Amino acid sequence: MPVLFLIIVGAAAGFIATRVMDLKTDLITTVVIGMLGALIGGLVLRFLLMLSGMAAGFVGAVLGAMLLIWAWKAIRGRR
Repeated sequence: MPVLFLIIVGAAAGFIATRVMDLKTDLITTVVIGMLGALIGGLVLRFLLMLSGMAAGFVGAVLGAMLLIWAWKAIRGRR
């Protein structure tokens, strides 16, 4: 069940993050961005802000996905 939850939250977070950051991706890339963002953002928010529960996980997922997109654009822009 946790894997299914991560995919659902990742899809939602990736969708929101790609729309906010104006990035056009396919469904698989959006879900992967959201899942990686969930890992990054969830850990950062839990350690820095001491938030717990699903709210911290979802907010962290969106913020982490946006951070991942920003870093990807910055690295891709240097080439």
